[in-house]
Amino acid sequence: MTYVIHGATGAQGAPVVSALAASGRPVVPLARRAGAAAQGPATVAADYSSAQQLTDLYRGAAGVFVHLPLGAEADRVRYAHNIVAAIREASPARVVFSTSGSGGGGLPDPADSAVSTLTGGLEAGDISYAVVRPRLFLENLLLPQVVGAAREEGALRYPLRADFPVSWASHLDIADVVADLFDRPDVTGTIDVGQLPAITGPELAGAFGAHLGREVSYEAITPAAFGESIAPLLGEGPAAGVAGLYQALGELTDHAIAPERSAQKLLGRGPRSTDRWLAELGL
Repeated sequence: MTYVIHGATGAQGAPVVSALAASGRPVVPLARRAGAAAQGPATVAADYSSAQQLTDLYRGAAGVFVHLPLGAEADRVRYAHNIVAAIREASPARVVFSTSGSGGGGLPDPADSAVSTLTGGLEAGDISYAVVRPRLFLENLLLPQVVGAAREEGALRYPLRADFPVSWASHLDIADVVADLFDRPDVTGTIDVGQLPAITGPELAGAFGAHLGREVSYEAITPAAFGESIAPLLGEGPAAGVAGLYQALGELTDHAIAPERSAQKLLGRGPRSTDRWLAELGL
């Protein structure tokens, strides 16, 4: 039986493919386009808008890893409905869904959102499932204007208050947890992934400074300024969405995971520290 991995060439899916392949499990990597891979099996084209195609891909699978692509929310909701329909028809043995940082902490998703639609569909079905809920990804800090300023100017600039604790996690941590969850059908429901205790901006800057061998200070910037800086990379629409997220986070006291639903407690799997993550990257 195979493991079907959505977004297999992307930031979250690729590490999941690697983690499963390293343990000898057969993987079917899905991507927007079929094609040869640098290593491992060639990707299979997956059309989120076709419930029938997804059904065919999921049928007989030992596990399916799902996360929704970026895009207009109306399209994402349609994709979520198709994924739920395909799961119910194909009945894979296990489904793991990553919210990709959406809906965690004090920012619940609206009931009609794509993430809520997919999560609700899994909860209402009879398929073994788990929902992985990270908060913010450490890889966000690799944006050129963020890591570049830390390296060249000694300033880590990010759109969060200096006293705002976050349970950061890496895409690599998500992959580790997903692989564990495929082996642990007894663990169901939501699993929060991130650092405990949550860390503040200055603590994050300190880890960068220690790794780079220079003093790095933390500078909070406005969500609007951050959105403007990433618009050339992501496009105006997605950049505005990111700025809106950080504006909403600014109304909270923290963005930390709940210890009782953490991967640390439920799986015995802690995430990478910021120091370890930086060392593994070799920046």
